[in-house]
Amino acid sequence: MDAQAPARGRRLPAGRKADLAAYVDELGRVTVGDLAEHFNVSIDTIRRDLDQLDRAGVVVRTHGGAVSAAENQGRDRGLDVRLRMQVAEKEKIAQVAAGLVEDGSVIMLNAGTTALAVARALRNHRDLTIATNNLRIPGEISPLVFRDLYVFGGSVRTITQATTGPVSLALSSSTPDVDIRCDLALIAVGAVHESGYSTTNLGDATMMAEMIQRADRVAILADSTKLGRRLFAQVVPLEQADYLITDEQPSPELAATLAAAGVEVLTP
Repeated sequence: MDAQAPARGRRLPAGRKADLAAYVDELGRVTVGDLAEHFNVSIDTIRRDLDQLDRAGVVVRTHGGAVSAAENQGRDRGLDVRLRMQVAEKEKIAQVAAGLVEDGSVIMLNAGTTALAVARALRNHRDLTIATNNLRIPGEISPLVFRDLYVFGGSVRTITQATTGPVSLALSSSTPDVDIRCDLALIAVGAVHESGYSTTNLGDATMMAEMIQRADRVAILADSTKLGRRLFAQVVPLEQADYLITDEQPSPELAATLAAAGVEVLTP
């Protein structure tokens, strides 16, 4: 028997990793311990396999396990997972979005990793007024960029690291809320469908809709994996946005509906 041939019944590492990737894709979310037991290998081996599959973009490594890169878009994922998905696409979208922002203007940014990418892409802008419910933006954006930075209050959704509540700001507890408006709202959504823009959470949808109502111009941010999809909570119909910024052109059907709604599609 050839000494270099694998023993009967033992899978080659490449074969195991292919099976592992398929297993993660089937379940959507798994732990290292579950994988080690299922494939009858050590936890260290599973961790190495997951690290390699993560680098290849096949799965997304998480603390203690992994999720499928093709996991159902309708499920809420933790921010640590979403920060590592469609990274290049989000950065391209962010650069286009930053091109719409004028120095000295007032902008609103909502929660999400695409909006966070936009905040980073504003590094060469100056004298902005920024209002957001994204709790990560204050720590990510340079103080050189903004004149004033406001964070909307409300309940905190830890999975998205954002607040959910009214789009309002009060000078003090004894005075009424100040009416606010912005030049441009940059709104990251979970899905874009011929029926409108949508997301997974009702509170988020309500807050995003209010940001849109307070804006002179609206840019919807969505990578191409979100096009043609429809999620639980509709934000607004298509015509309430001026731009859709995405990384690839929509399908002909969706493109035609967007054009009829007066929405300009911007791509890198």
